[in-house]
This record gives sequence, structure tokens and C-alpha cells, in this order.
Amino acid sequence: MQVLSVASEVYPLVKTGGLADVAGALPLALGRHGVSVRTLMPGYPAVMQAVRDAVPVLRIEDLLGAKANILLAKHQGLDLLILDCPAFFDRPGGPYVDAGGQDHADNWRRFAALSKAGATIAQQGIDGWRPDLVHVHDWQAAMLPAYMRYAAEPEIPSLITIHNIAFQGQFGADIFPHLQLPPHAFAMDGVEYYGGVGFLKAGLQTSWAISTVSPSYAEEILEPEFGMGLEGLLNHRASSLTGIVNGIDTEVWNPETDSNLSAYYGSATLEAREANKRALAERFGLAEDDGPLFCVISRLTWQKGMDLLAETVDDLVALGGRLAVLGSGDRGLESAFLAAAEKHPGRVGIVTGYDEPLSHLMQGGADAIVIPSRFEPCGLTQLYGLRYGCVPVVARTGGLNDTVIDASPAALAAKAATGVSFGPATPDNLRRALRRTVRLYQDPKLWTAIQKQGMKSDVSWEMSAGLYAALYSQLLVKKGA
Repeated sequence: MQVLSVASEVYPLVKTGGLADVAGALPLALGRHGVSVRTLMPGYPAVMQAVRDAVPVLRIEDLLGAKANILLAKHQGLDLLILDCPAFFDRPGGPYVDAGGQDHADNWRRFAALSKAGATIAQQGIDGWRPDLVHVHDWQAAMLPAYMRYAAEPEIPSLITIHNIAFQGQFGADIFPHLQLPPHAFAMDGVEYYGGVGFLKAGLQTSWAISTVSPSYAEEILEPEFGMGLEGLLNHRASSLTGIVNGIDTEVWNPETDSNLSAYYGSATLEAREANKRALAERFGLAEDDGPLFCVISRLTWQKGMDLLAETVDDLVALGGRLAVLGSGDRGLESAFLAAAEKHPGRVGIVTGYDEPLSHLMQGGADAIVIPSRFEPCGLTQLYGLRYGCVPVVARTGGLNDTVIDASPAALAAKAATGVSFGPATPDNLRRALRRTVRLYQDPKLWTAIQKQGMKSDVSWEMSAGLYAALYSQLLVKKGA
């Protein structure tokens, strides 16, 4: 089975969040299920510098007003198709924002171009290769099914995966004449969305099937609280909606071989984690004592519940805990954690920004990771935590609910508990969860059992890749019918 995957970021080349991890790891896992994947991504400067042996295989003279080449390349096991379009992607800043942190004004054109290039490859083939199916990720690639729907060529099956429905790619109606779509595409059953153009809405409307990144999130987005205005369309297409939980790359995330750690360890050698805990405390300027060391690795935003944690830092410290925070985001929340670090020297430390090696040390050294999200499509940090014996303390929502087994009396008796969960996400519920976590930590035998059970969890892509392969097969059967 030949699949074209289209994503705006792919690990290890470009990463701003979990989307890149999925786009980088899923194709490799699918290979073990008889699925061959080529991934189309933009040719950002970092990509063009990293992939030196790329070969041009298709020239596009007018890609929404710009000239472009499709380059074929291989990088760390991934088969890549790179959209080399300097007018859209050769610029400073990140994939979506400029050097000043503002959205690129032409993001609509940049990612419509990615989608249109993908549709061209899907329908016309490239260098003797043509996919059986297209899998697109999030709003940045969501126009691809629409371009196929409104093209003259025969349509092939398409799947769109929602990684976070809060990001929808909504733009004014004034961009529609520049998208190179027929006039009748600007309709409620096309790309029109509340009088403008909705990229994610267009993909949900025109794709053959929809998936999202956990079973619980697939249910949640059918409700107004989580559907972000798209719940009506999703309920209409509910029979085509599937939830498949993400996995992680268990070779990159392996405490027995991770070079970012001060000491390697496994479930049978958990005592070796102490060296990582000492290194982590030193890195964040924290005192060394017998209390639990909590960590946060997150965007500092309302969605992630970071305001709830900022409100309960004093309680965490009063319980004898310490807190190491790695993240950036809302300036007010950054300031709140910086103020907490100043108020509680040696008990709270923060590093603003993102540091991939440091995030590995935090998972390998902290006792617990706090994830109090108000909504969480899947979440990856709790999966890293399970893998590393860093006990997740999570809100009971989305993928957090699907991947962490709460340390209830029944789960503890059955030796099945892997973390602590609470809900709904409120300051009082988080306080209770932190108190419960500290009590569990104070029983070393019980705490070690929770760590080891978490480390037994299958957080790899193996099972989920099999579910994606089965979904692809269903779509191909549907095409044949």
C-alpha cells in the first residue's frame, strides 16, 4: 500500500509540537504493517540545509503565484517529498511565525500551496509513483482533500487527522479568489466557514474519513465544549470519525540508551534515576531533599491548565514538593512561574523556552510530571513519563484519560495503576491530586510499583500503526466498492 502523508512539520527536521513527532514516527511504524509512506513537507531553511542530496522530480510553474519544485529525499529512514518554494518558505522565523513571533501574513497562501502541491502529486503521480491514499495532518494540509474534490482528475481516498481542533486555519473570504478553486467550492458543503474560508473545516467536509489522536477526544469534540464550532459538522460525519491514540518513538525515548541522561536505567534499576534527579535539581537550582520533585514540560497556556498549576504552586511547596518548569507561552503565566521561583528559592525553578535534551533529563530525573490540561487531544509528555518512570499527574480528559490508569484503591489492589488522574480541571481538584501524589510517594514500595507498571505500558506506535493500516484498508475497500 502506497500512502502520501502531508504535514507542515516532521521530526527530526522541524518541530514545534506533537504533530511533528507523529508525522516523523508513524510512517516508520507503518512500514512494519506493509504500508509504504512518502511524506510531503515544506522546504523551510532548516529542511533545505539538512537534506543535501534531494533530487528534483517535479516542477510546478504556478503554485498559487509562485514557482516550485518537488524534491525527493531520504532522511533518517523517512522517504520525503520536499516542497521547495523559496517565495513561501525561505524566510526567517518559525514554520508559522516570523522572527518577531507574529503569524506570517500569508500563511493562508503558504499552506494552501502545500495542499495544492499534495493534490497534484496524489492525482497525477510523481516520478512513476502514485499513492493509493492520502493522509493529511491538521489545518495546514487540510485543503488537500478539497483540491482533489474539485479537480477534474479522479479522486483518491483521503484521511484527515485532527491533532488539535482549536487550530483551524480561518481566513477572510477575500482569499478565496486566489486559491485556484472553482466558484462553487465557496459553499457550506465546501470551503466556506461562517462567511470566510476555513481550512480545517474544508478538510473535515471533503475528506473520505476523519481521525483524531485519542478515542476520548473523538467523543469530546462532538460536544460544544470541545468542538470549537465544528461539532455540528463532526456529528454529521460521526460515522467517519475514529480516535486512534498516538504512540512515541521508543528508540528516541529509551531510558536505557538516552544520551541526554546522566545515568541510564530500566525498570529493574530504578535506583539509578537518583543521579538524574540530582542533575535535574542542580540544573534548576533546586535544593536536594527527600521530597518529590515534580516537573512540567509544556506550553504555558490556558489549554494546558498552567494557570491552575500557578495557582497551586504554594500548596505544592507546602507539601514538601519541588517544581521544575520548562516551557514558554502566555507572558502572564511565564511571569507567574518566575515569581513563584523568586518566592520559593530552591523549591521552584523555571527555564523559559524549549530544550529537547533537557526535556529528556526531566523525564529521567523528576518523580512526577504534572499535566492539568483543560483539554488534551492526546498528549505525548505523559507517554514519555510512563516510559521513563516519571509518574503522570493528569487531568481526566482526551488522551490523558486513555493512557493513564488512576491510582484508585481498586487499581492499586490490582497492581494496574500507572499515575494519578483528576477531574474536572480546577485548582481544588489539582490540589487534591497533588496531595494524593505526595502520599503515594511517601510509600516507597507503592511508588516503585506505580513506576514499574507505567514502564510496562505499551506506548510505542505498534498497535496504533496497525489501527491506521486497517483504516487505510477500509478506505481502499470503499473505493473499490
